[in-house]
Amino acid sequence: MRTRHFLDRDSMADEDLLQKVHGLEDLDLAALLCLVSREHCIVSTEPDELDTLIQELRLVASQTFNLSSALVDFTPHTTLDDLAASIQLRPATPPAPPPPPQLQPPTPRTPSASRRRGTESSYLHGRTATPTTPRHQNPFTPATPPQIANVILARNLDRAPKDVQIQCLELMRTRRILTRTSVQTAPKQFLFIAVLESTGAGRLVSHLNDFFYVSHWHDPEDGFAHLEEQEEEETEEDRKGGETASLDSASSVVRRSTADSMSIPVLTSTPRPGPSRSSATYVNREDQMTGTDQISLSSSRASSFSFPSITESDIATLALQARQVNQDVEVLRYQMNIVSFIRMHRAVAPGGGGATPLATKHLDQLAKCLAALHGLDFVTPSLVALAVKKIYPHRIRIAAPGQERSMQWGSDLSAIEALLEGMDAEYVIEDVLSIVEAPL
Repeated sequence: MRTRHFLDRDSMADEDLLQKVHGLEDLDLAALLCLVSREHCIVSTEPDELDTLIQELRLVASQTFNLSSALVDFTPHTTLDDLAASIQLRPATPPAPPPPPQLQPPTPRTPSASRRRGTESSYLHGRTATPTTPRHQNPFTPATPPQIANVILARNLDRAPKDVQIQCLELMRTRRILTRTSVQTAPKQFLFIAVLESTGAGRLVSHLNDFFYVSHWHDPEDGFAHLEEQEEEETEEDRKGGETASLDSASSVVRRSTADSMSIPVLTSTPRPGPSRSSATYVNREDQMTGTDQISLSSSRASSFSFPSITESDIATLALQARQVNQDVEVLRYQMNIVSFIRMHRAVAPGGGGATPLATKHLDQLAKCLAALHGLDFVTPSLVALAVKKIYPHRIRIAAPGQERSMQWGSDLSAIEALLEGMDAEYVIEDVLSIVEAPL
């Protein structure tokens, strides 16, 4: 019975964790996958929305994962010293020590008083005239060493010089960075996010580009959930502040005019509890509400919604579950066929076109992590297809018309140019997934 009780508790904990995972947005999930796999990612959007995306990612780090973040704005003139200084958190400034006691002249005493106190008066006089430093104050206490932020947002990393990009690769690979005076080690929960414009991934150093785990395109039309929630909370707080002031004013008027009447109910400004953010519970509860309840719910919806919080223990649990995921031979064959077809696609540049061995390793790793996030202990073909769409978009390089394979057998260059016009990595991936047959 005790063993069954512990198994039930574990299953309930897993269900709670899955509910938290399913309540996350796309950017939260991209960060979670990287933290579970101890890898790093590229996030891109339209150039006009890059600042908004960075604000959203900082809220993702702080609100969802409770991690610190640092922003590095790369330019063609960024140096290695600029990189090392930008990724470190500024140590908290210690409070200023209290001012020393002011020296005051000794008060004159009568001889009789001095005789009564003996040498005590001279001792007290000496202490008053000579200030001493309290024991708890140590002016030589060393400052707190700087620490690397948990999440580094690398804005316009593609614009950085080559040596700076290589230093970023070394930071991602070894989780430490060399400065002029010391070696800074990254924290255990460490995530490097390259925040790029829509076409920025192609200008990264090839080895750095290949080292990134996944790439995610965020459409501005999908919105920025954390920023929108923050704005709604601020608006709700302002509205509640105005309502509270109005209620206080009204209640004071009511108390003065009806002091002798005890039948009038007392006005209270306690808000009604709102629903949780779970979609299933929310729909069922709203369907059974009356019109007045729905109006009250809509007014408190902004303040009651909150995103799930993923702890370090949750990340460790998902990582353990991902390592225990099994993969059938047929699914593994399907995965390898996709990799082979990508490498041999006529639109992909010769030499693999970005379908590297590291990409294949990342594909296998991501498919298992996705299975863990879905509560499965095995990989399905649909999860493999989903992983392909996240692993290869920033890696695939489209061949130039003169390098297309059929040119070796006398194809017409103008025909090849017309064929490759408009082809991109997404087209290649969709074409390969439509060709390779998935196992039943």
